[in-house]
Amino acid sequence: MRILRQQNAAPLASSQALRDLGELPEWDLSDLYSGMEAPELKRDLERAAEEAIAFEERWKGTLAAEAKKGAEGRLGEALRAYEAIEELIGRIASYAGLVYAGNTADPQRAKLYGDIQEKMTDASAHLLFFALELNLVDDADIMDALEKDAGFGHYRPWVLDLRKDKPYQLEDRIEQLFHEKSITGRGAWNRLFDETMADLRFEVDGEELTLELTLNHLQDADGNVRRKASEALARTFRKNLRTFTLITNTLAKDKEISDRWRGFDDIADSRHLANRVERPVVDALASAVRDAYPRLSHRYYAMKARWLGMEQMNHWDRNAPLPETPQATIRWDEAKNTVLSAYHRFSPDMADIARKFFDKRWIDAPARPGKAPGAFAHPTVPAAHPYVLLNYMGKPRDVMTLAHELGHGVHQVLAGGQGALMASTPLTLAETASVFGEMLTFRSLLEQTRDRRERKAMLAQKVEDMINTVVRQIAFYEFERKVHAERRNGELTADRIGQFWLEVQAESLGPAIGLQDGYETFWTYIPHFIHSPFYVYAYAFGDCLVNSLYAVYQNAERGFQEKYFDMLRAGGTKHHSELLKPFGLDASDPAFWQIGLAVISNLIDELEALD
Repeated sequence: MRILRQQNAAPLASSQALRDLGELPEWDLSDLYSGMEAPELKRDLERAAEEAIAFEERWKGTLAAEAKKGAEGRLGEALRAYEAIEELIGRIASYAGLVYAGNTADPQRAKLYGDIQEKMTDASAHLLFFALELNLVDDADIMDALEKDAGFGHYRPWVLDLRKDKPYQLEDRIEQLFHEKSITGRGAWNRLFDETMADLRFEVDGEELTLELTLNHLQDADGNVRRKASEALARTFRKNLRTFTLITNTLAKDKEISDRWRGFDDIADSRHLANRVERPVVDALASAVRDAYPRLSHRYYAMKARWLGMEQMNHWDRNAPLPETPQATIRWDEAKNTVLSAYHRFSPDMADIARKFFDKRWIDAPARPGKAPGAFAHPTVPAAHPYVLLNYMGKPRDVMTLAHELGHGVHQVLAGGQGALMASTPLTLAETASVFGEMLTFRSLLEQTRDRRERKAMLAQKVEDMINTVVRQIAFYEFERKVHAERRNGELTADRIGQFWLEVQAESLGPAIGLQDGYETFWTYIPHFIHSPFYVYAYAFGDCLVNSLYAVYQNAERGFQEKYFDMLRAGGTKHHSELLKPFGLDASDPAFWQIGLAVISNLIDELEALD
């Protein structure tokens, strides 16, 4: 699984600005495989297929009997073998995905990615029976085996977690069909979206730019540059609306079919189950954020319009820099030192882990044609290590993105000790370490800032980031709910999807921002809608959680760092209620979300005092 972050990095001013960044690292993937033609990659592809077939032949149809044997059973042996094959498949798939992300426009990389996806789907089809059959074993026998078989008991959190899927599990042959057709179904549409996005070009003042560079211009200090970039985005999106509308309709229908067969009641219930979070918890979060729109985004954007000398901003002015915002390019070495210093102040151990990403070339930082946009941290597999992708352009937001992705990386390194099956963290908690890393970096920089104008600019930028993380992502969630609910009644036109987009954006942004012609197409470029439906609320969950967590940290006399590291090391072995209990926090309490939202409101209060 990769953790993908939307990154609207700051504007690329000139080729000189690129040179001013210093030497940007490109990742070294040889810790996975030495190259696309590496003999060890070919060997592992063959081994994965052979071992998956052998595993199915050995264990299929035996699990119920093994469970009844208690201490004499061999379920622990079976699970260890299953985990080893999953890790091998994960290593191969991670390598292909990272190579492809480095240049999605390269036909050879695209072929490698597609071929490996097919082969790993075929291999994992032979493993599909295991979880399904294990869930058919009687509860009493499973619990007895967990108590008596030490090897099986090691995987207790994974086994109990797996059984939560039992009510939505289908007959084996149907599950196999769903699995095998994913490569020509959902997977194919995802790939079409990625490759279409990578190929899009946007003409700004006679120059053809990629999506990433065009989005960067929306943060230029010159309003005309922002307007032209927005118009260029709208022109190209309109030309491709048929494709994006078809992709959206197809994937929404695909999800509806799957949800209907599995028996999910609500359109987002499958995501909630995957996140191991209850629907009422997410509903409480979304409701709290919607209720806070007036005192957060509406209030802030009204202030910003006044700062920019406008009665009402246009949508392309939303991320415009304030006059106080420093425009100097931040060199890569400076960004590195800033983040590592902030991490070190919190915990030297945390900084030591993060430093490995720089020293061992686990980061790919330059913006290149064809490279995947945005930023992400990919955990790969516990036997290796995570990798981070950025599109670094030397502005303050890029430094925060670096802090964010390194937070993911530290989390993934620490959780790796749980092994391939239990290291993965539900998305709601996967954003905790990343947002906490951002907060550490921001607070460190703010404490060092004495100039009133610079402090105002820093606070404003942090507020904007938090609004983008909380308000904007819940608006995205509401948009997805509208689209998926309406899709159940038939295909949606591009106009109808655009109408939903304008409705949720107007509600969340407020009257201080005018949504001009063309903005109705801007839903097309959000990758989360395509790759991970309803993923977006995890950002708001993580931000509000971290706001509360940071308040505990500020008031803690000792021991916070140890408890925080224990939480990260837990990976996917504990429910959010267990992980937050040592900090005195409870996400099921509706009042919990008000604590996190109050942090944003208080920062806006501080900005008003500086105004």
